[in-house]
Amino acid sequence: MSRKTIKTICFHGASLVAMALLSTSAFAQEGGRSSLAAGQADEIIVTARQREERLVDVPIAVNAFGEAQIADAKIDQVGDFIGLIPNVTIAQSESAGLNAISIRGITQVRNSESPVAVVVDGVLQSNSRQFTQELFDVQSIEVARGPQGALYGRNATGGAIIITTRQPTNDFEGHVRAGYATGDERMIEGSASGPIIEDRLQFRVGARYLDRDGYFDNPVIGKKQDPYKDFTVRGLLKWMPSDDLTFALNGSRSRTRGGALDFRFQQAVLNPDGTLSGMDFTIPGDADKVERTFYSNNRGQDDRDIDELSLKAELDLDFATLTSVTGYVRLKEYTAGDAAPYSASLDGTQTQYTDVESWSQELRLTSPSDQRFRWMAGFYYISIDRFISTTTGVDTGDGIRRVIRTPAFDAAANPTATFLADDNDNEDIAGFANIAYDILPGLEASAALRYDRETRHQHVSPLNTSGAPGAENQATFEKWQPKVTLSYKPTDTVNIYGSYGVGFRSGQFNQNGTAALAAAGGVSGVFDLVPQENTTTGEIGFKTEFADRRVRLNGALFRTNVENQQYFVFLSAVGAQVLVPIDKVHLFGAELELTANLAEGLDAYASVGFTDSEIKQYGANPAAKGNDAPYAPKITINAGVQYRTPIYGPLGLFSRLDYRRLGKQYWDPENSTPRSAVDLVDARLGLENIDRTWSITVSAENLFDKKYNSEFVIPGFAHAAAPRIWRIDLRYSF
Repeated sequence: MSRKTIKTICFHGASLVAMALLSTSAFAQEGGRSSLAAGQADEIIVTARQREERLVDVPIAVNAFGEAQIADAKIDQVGDFIGLIPNVTIAQSESAGLNAISIRGITQVRNSESPVAVVVDGVLQSNSRQFTQELFDVQSIEVARGPQGALYGRNATGGAIIITTRQPTNDFEGHVRAGYATGDERMIEGSASGPIIEDRLQFRVGARYLDRDGYFDNPVIGKKQDPYKDFTVRGLLKWMPSDDLTFALNGSRSRTRGGALDFRFQQAVLNPDGTLSGMDFTIPGDADKVERTFYSNNRGQDDRDIDELSLKAELDLDFATLTSVTGYVRLKEYTAGDAAPYSASLDGTQTQYTDVESWSQELRLTSPSDQRFRWMAGFYYISIDRFISTTTGVDTGDGIRRVIRTPAFDAAANPTATFLADDNDNEDIAGFANIAYDILPGLEASAALRYDRETRHQHVSPLNTSGAPGAENQATFEKWQPKVTLSYKPTDTVNIYGSYGVGFRSGQFNQNGTAALAAAGGVSGVFDLVPQENTTTGEIGFKTEFADRRVRLNGALFRTNVENQQYFVFLSAVGAQVLVPIDKVHLFGAELELTANLAEGLDAYASVGFTDSEIKQYGANPAAKGNDAPYAPKITINAGVQYRTPIYGPLGLFSRLDYRRLGKQYWDPENSTPRSAVDLVDARLGLENIDRTWSITVSAENLFDKKYNSEFVIPGFAHAAAPRIWRIDLRYSF
């Protein structure tokens, strides 16, 4: 670790501590309370350990957002809350379903499993393409960092994200909201809830519609390059036939349409009219070079359909609560785009189609919380059927042919050039248990254990243009995942804890034939079978509350060793995205978080996250040893201030300012080109009545219009982040 890095960490840490001391002084003078921006002052209750607990009592690094905080921070998409958490980032590009989340240096890349378990209303998401759905009518969001497999399921190597939507009510209530924003964006949403049979049968329904022309120009086609349209509807029926038994039937339907593959290939040489004249591979890729105008002759297309249905049942058995969660998901996503200048070929098209269907079942027994010895045990099963096809085609100027399961090799218009497709039948069987015991007052020891056995069958299409058409492949991945934690509370407002845990992310098959294609193209380290990723994490941390709980200061140190960290390589010749393992990566990091109520109506938060990543072994390129791991910024800073005050009668003023710094990061193991640190500012100003039944808010995202790339793919595929976005929102609750 360099002296400069150490000085930076010390400086930010000292700044946060100084802010805490200043805040304490302010409380002594003001002594007021308010509705808070980041969840301070009032008691915060979380369910990070599958039971309700005070935030300060949970020996896990957790960020929690309640209904008020979600509304104040305008959390409408997953990137909105991720931008408020230290050591957590997300890169969104290419399509609605693809995202690259990084949590403490453990990353998700294309076609890989997520490094976090995402649980919505008790149901574990089965595919990472579900994650980036629109958020609305949400009751709470919790983000737990560190391995959480024993509590929240498969792939929770980096942590868990727990999202709870607003639940049905015994009184009729609801809300409507409308907005207009940059890019000619129109949005309307609403919800309604109430009783069908009072105290026994309740409902809640909600919907959100958003339509945007886009932000980036394409003079070749005379339209915006990146349109986006989404319509999501959700319904929840809650039945309580007795005081001991509850059923919750939850369903949702989401339809997303938009642009895709909005990359600029930096080695492409363009004519004055924007047409492609050739490629110059002597031009070095530059992750800081940003282009916001596009010249593809075919605008990208992305269609994503998601249907979800779940049934959750809870039965109070006195000695324990029996919980059953059954889930069904059908997800389809089709992505198509022009290969030039995105691809290294002079012209062409590319498509990818994914069709995922899954069934899951979880059974769980949980003891009461008000006893010295607490326990939980359960069983989990999921069956996933995933079909994926990837194609390239000849651009004949007739648009892009929709290819799903059958190629069109002999077509006159946009004939298929390459076709890779396979069906994957996956099954995961898991058992889990955890216990917690109060050894002495304030001293708790807990232990958790999970075992996963995941079997994958790959059925290669007989129409494949590479590999072994018609081949059948099978692999099994399994792992015991223990976690032990010791927590000591010398007072009611101080918690010191330490933990050690093991994480597991399943291996999988690359599309058959990509290994041979990679080798032919001079790319080493690509195999048809991707090994499983294993992690071990040690963590120590503290949580404190003081000044009558108006100040909270939390911190943590962690060390994670990763085997076979998943990374991806793009093979432009066939439009394929393949996974490769980085054999060994070591991660060391720290986090410091402060939230404070400075005065009546005035709240602030600040946090700094540091992750030092180092590649210890990389078989595909031994020269990368000692480099930073890809997609893992070294430093993240999050800070903000919020002020709410009455101004006349029932009328109130609301204002908020958020600052975020994404530190320097690399995109490949070779550390070819870094994206420099990025500083972003969001601002909000609004009028509301004091009981917050209505509000009018104006906001600016990326207030200073910072130009930066949201993702960069070697050797030179750059995806520009959104420009400054102005927005006006009107909301009424009843």
